[in-house]
Amino acid sequence: MPTSISTLDSPVPAGNHSYEACSKLAREHYENFPVGRLVPKKLRPHVHAVYAFARVADDLADEGYADPRLRAADTSAPTEAERLAVFRNYRQAWQKAIDGQEYDPSYAWIFQPLQKTKAELDLPDSLFLDLLSAFEQDIVQRRYEDFPAVLDYCRRSANPIGRLLLLIHGERSTELAQLSDSICTGLQLANFWQDVSVDLGKDRIYIPQIDLRRLGLTEADLFAGTASPNFRNCLRYQMERTWKLFREGEPLSQRLPRPLSWEIRLTWLGGTEILRKIEKLNYDTLSQRPTLSKFDFLQLGLKAFLGQ
Repeated sequence: MPTSISTLDSPVPAGNHSYEACSKLAREHYENFPVGRLVPKKLRPHVHAVYAFARVADDLADEGYADPRLRAADTSAPTEAERLAVFRNYRQAWQKAIDGQEYDPSYAWIFQPLQKTKAELDLPDSLFLDLLSAFEQDIVQRRYEDFPAVLDYCRRSANPIGRLLLLIHGERSTELAQLSDSICTGLQLANFWQDVSVDLGKDRIYIPQIDLRRLGLTEADLFAGTASPNFRNCLRYQMERTWKLFREGEPLSQRLPRPLSWEIRLTWLGGTEILRKIEKLNYDTLSQRPTLSKFDFLQLGLKAFLGQ
């Protein structure tokens, strides 16, 4: 999906605002989890519309950073103020769409189908606004002092997606939503530990500052790109927290009907497989970024289908 700090190019011709463009984005973008692959066909467009809304917002907050590890700064990289202006245009456009006002037409390919989904399935505005607040925070906040601050970010950046998926399927139990929160937070954390080197390129560090100090690490150590014993111990500690969340959320798939249960199980397996790959690297995600291959997804899909 081509996005830039100055414009958002629509993947379909102007005037074509069906679910097709959202589905195309969902099929083509790499994720550690399935995006509507195993849900009933009639619900798949709704899942894809929610995904497209979040994916584009996340990309607008993420792209175009000047890597602080390079000797010469990229003078073409947008300033924080420029990045905020573009993101807030997206956020304001969505608010106008909610209020029934005219908005930037370049976002219609997302907002029009999503508005249909939101109205048809009675999805709350608060979950979409939580997502936007987290992505905007990514532009202005690059460090987190402690783990509760990281969890608060995850509550808004990841948990709404799981809750929306349940609501799309008509599941409105508070208990199920809480199990989903554990999995979604675990997925977000797994992505952080997978992407340590990638996030350093955006001058972002999600490892809590208090843990860096306690385990004898400086930011300079991270930017040096060498996985010292202290770094490996620090990442191992973050992984233990993440495994705990995945274990707390694991019963969710058993509480849901098929095929949603398969989708949730595959999501859980994808997140935990990333953790296992990090463990196999001896917690060195400074020099390598573990990913899931198509073969991994096939294996995990079979496990999900068989209930393993």
